[in-house]
Amino acid sequence: MDATTSESQAVQYHDIADQPVAAIVASPIRTFQRQTRHCSGSGEFPLAASPSIVLHVLTSCNFTPQDLAKLEATCSFFRQPANFDPDQELSVTEIAALDMCQKRAIFKPMTPEERQDLKRKCGGSWKLVLYFLLAGEICCRREKSQAIAGPGHSIAVTSEGAVYTFGSNINGQLGHGTTEEEWRPRLIRSLQGVRIIQAAAGAGRTMLISDAGQVYAFGKDSFGEAEWGGQGSNLVTTPRLVESLKGIFVVQAAIGNFFTAVLSREGRVYTFCWGSDGKLGHHTEPNDVEPRPLLGALENIPVVQIAAGYCYLLALAFEPSGMSVYSVGCGLGGKLGHGAKTDERHPRLIEQFRHLKVQPMVVAAGAWHAAVVGQDGRVCTWGWGRYGCLGHGDEECELVPKVVESLNNVKAVHVATGDYTTFVVSEAGEVYSFGCGESASLGHVAMVDGQGNRHTNVLSPALVTSLKEVNERIVQISLTNSIYWNAHTFALTESGKLYAFGAGDKGQLGIGPIANQTEKQTPEGVDVDLS
Repeated sequence: MDATTSESQAVQYHDIADQPVAAIVASPIRTFQRQTRHCSGSGEFPLAASPSIVLHVLTSCNFTPQDLAKLEATCSFFRQPANFDPDQELSVTEIAALDMCQKRAIFKPMTPEERQDLKRKCGGSWKLVLYFLLAGEICCRREKSQAIAGPGHSIAVTSEGAVYTFGSNINGQLGHGTTEEEWRPRLIRSLQGVRIIQAAAGAGRTMLISDAGQVYAFGKDSFGEAEWGGQGSNLVTTPRLVESLKGIFVVQAAIGNFFTAVLSREGRVYTFCWGSDGKLGHHTEPNDVEPRPLLGALENIPVVQIAAGYCYLLALAFEPSGMSVYSVGCGLGGKLGHGAKTDERHPRLIEQFRHLKVQPMVVAAGAWHAAVVGQDGRVCTWGWGRYGCLGHGDEECELVPKVVESLNNVKAVHVATGDYTTFVVSEAGEVYSFGCGESASLGHVAMVDGQGNRHTNVLSPALVTSLKEVNERIVQISLTNSIYWNAHTFALTESGKLYAFGAGDKGQLGIGPIANQTEKQTPEGVDVDLS
């Protein structure tokens, strides 16, 4: 191929660089003379003779946005107008990116106006829109199987969108129309015909997101009260549409203490309650059930993922300079990552990632600490370091994100945080955990010490050898993120098999009663197929 040798003037194009990920030139592509033949090696390849075939190859091979940008950088053919519908001025790579966007579940129902608005927010390129959509799918396993280890109850979503629940059900949070515990996975039959793409669990409540952007909630009908204690004024025991969200196409929900947040497909964050005194950027009553847009810095910046911890929220944002993380809410323990323990009423950029030269890819909010996986596979943690949950070999607080040095030889792709516990999944599918060893939720087989204590805390990342015996690549870890419940943990394999360990006193492991025990130290398979 000819590089950029042309008699026309220099062309500006959308370039998605490897580092940083979203360092993009978003200026319009200029029109220049069409070239009919382009060199490839020592011979010539007539790309321009069959542009439709080239487009088919780009689309069917599922090229990444970075791949498409590199093609533009190396050959003028990929930068000039392709003369294809729906926009004759778009290049082949832009048309390919648009075609791949149209395959995404949340993009299909968008109107032309909504699509153009999303394109504008993402920087003016369909490649950037594709990157935004793919990033959201990676963070939340959207449109893929997933498991959620909630406080006392659990959710399992198949790749086809069917939902199974099990565990504690005192508030009807399992969605089966009863308040009886379930010790094994049970299908929510009332959702037949509805495809669920994402789930969230809180103490006594559950939220499910459909591929049509609708939100179903059941359990406690009160999102403003404390996690532990009295029930809501009403109990909803079967999935019910959240009326106040009908005008918003939702793609993710996150349940924290005293508040709930949802993310729209356009990347806008909305919160319920906990808005008194402006704690989340708006003034509302503590039990307000109307969604309010999160004000401040994120009003015009699209968000890819949200994560909720104890009275605080993290947002992974898509910006021209690259992915970034914002935090808002309670700053106790330094979990907001700004170098102090003060609260933030409006979302504030965590600047430390730029100093570390880390491009955030996945964010996780534990009860008192947080973690991020960078595009290069590095893991950063910060907040309250009790029991070693930050993985730095001590129990000190970290007020800004700090790289976990002992994982430098591991390329991480996923991270999960709970109440003083952290799990990291490597690109190879291996799992590392560290933090509080209570309820055996770390997956390490601990020996009983001289004092009869077998719950050993782990101050630095340790390989979960019990999961290596599964002989399959792990793709997701989920663990309980609540200060009021003993933790349990799920490990999901690439083929859709689910393994559970940790606390199981309410049936939340999905493996039935454990003989003479309230917890399971080693992973055991759950009888449910999530493939």
